[in-house]
Amino acid sequence: MDEALRRKYENLKLFIREKGKGGAVVAFSGGVDSSTLAAICFEVLKDHVAALTATSAAYPCEELEEAKKIAKEIGIKHYVVETHELSDENFVCNSENRCYYCKGELLDVFQDYAAELKFKAIFEGTNYSDLGGHRPGFKAVTERGDVFSPWVEAKFTKEDIRDLAREHRLSIFDKPASPCLVSRIPYGERITEERLRRIESAEKAIRKITGVKELRVRDHGTLARIEVGKSERRLLFNAMTMDKIADTLRKLGYKFITMDLEGYRTGSLLTDSKE
Repeated sequence: MDEALRRKYENLKLFIREKGKGGAVVAFSGGVDSSTLAAICFEVLKDHVAALTATSAAYPCEELEEAKKIAKEIGIKHYVVETHELSDENFVCNSENRCYYCKGELLDVFQDYAAELKFKAIFEGTNYSDLGGHRPGFKAVTERGDVFSPWVEAKFTKEDIRDLAREHRLSIFDKPASPCLVSRIPYGERITEERLRRIESAEKAIRKITGVKELRVRDHGTLARIEVGKSERRLLFNAMTMDKIADTLRKLGYKFITMDLEGYRTGSLLTDSKE
């Protein structure tokens, strides 16, 4: 660990120790940011911290299983709680501020659960690099006095966090980002549980067929647009593979199945949706 990262790391631990002295819960998705944060919080706060993972139709079932595995790897207490963002019309109408309502629901549920555990603070994993993007969900964080973003406070970028995850020998240090399934639906198109489950099934099937790690199935109604990591595109360039994917996705209800030749990139939906 270089000296600059070490200084930020020490500042991070001081922040966690101070804000978490009354106990804390960590919003824990099983991704790199939240997993590394959970590991450091556990290192600093020991039994006075717990990881909370939300479950709903917006999150892939496979990600929940991954979160359980990583929590066990870290050794932190882990709880799964249900959120109900699909019951909020402000969310399902799918405006550009949908993440504000989703994050608000998540934090409200986590605040209630933290109170049950008699913990005072909530830590969430927004990092310093995220602040330059379209992040309406972060507004919900700033509106709550007991919710903190340690990565932002200590100015940790995404690459800093990956370096720290590698230092801590976490198995997910190189895991690709995996935002919720809603990010596959263009703004303005209504979010339904059926649509989310179809996206989840499509992505699960493509991973099984091809072995790709970075994947999005952008849902444009009857059209599915497949994006994979730029270096993984070659895994789909086979007639038998493409036929198998097309046949599988047609059975899920898509009439047209396409592959984006540019590969995965954030904000690629036709209506400029951001992740």
